[in-house]
Amino acid sequence: MRPDTGRTGVIVAGGRSTRFGGVDKATVRLDGVPLLRRVAETLDPAIDEIVVNCRRKQRPTFETILSGLDVGFAEDPILDRGPVAGLRTGLQATTAEYAAVVACDMPFVPTAFLDHLFAAARTDAGAVPEVDGERQPFPAVVHVRAAQTACTDAFVHRAGRLYDVFDLLGPVVVPERTVAAYADPAAFRNINTRADLRDARVSV
Repeated sequence: MRPDTGRTGVIVAGGRSTRFGGVDKATVRLDGVPLLRRVAETLDPAIDEIVVNCRRKQRPTFETILSGLDVGFAEDPILDRGPVAGLRTGLQATTAEYAAVVACDMPFVPTAFLDHLFAAARTDAGAVPEVDGERQPFPAVVHVRAAQTACTDAFVHRAGRLYDVFDLLGPVVVPERTVAAYADPAAFRNINTRADLRDARVSV
């Protein structure tokens, strides 16, 4: 892929999964498939490369989980700085112009909706969905260089939250009625706890 062309997918997976009881939720299986692999397989048809942000100790396990997929890794240089730092690390590992960004615990996002986000962001700094009346930070498509700057500015000038990044980036907001044409709002939920995982098993 030539610099500043193409599409990448960035999966943020370097968290500690504290609400999941210390088990790395990226490795937890839903219907026999680890969450991380489900997310990667959803991204794969929509992009040219996948970058997984993670801690160094996670990488061997993630490499096994993602065997057979063309995946690169972006290891956190400083641990436990949160998802904004992880997002920035992942974005720094690609030369693509635009990136679909998603958390490792969002296994239901439709590939077709990611394609729509890329189209919506084509001439802008990014695109995000509106779900349940609120703008969502993930999944999103962002202009890679603009989003890197927004991540840095979120730490310097704001509280360093994902919502700060997207406030600074100023992406297109895909309205809820359009989102609903691609998926039920439940497709955009995170699996943060074991209860969330049980609910997901019931609903899929």
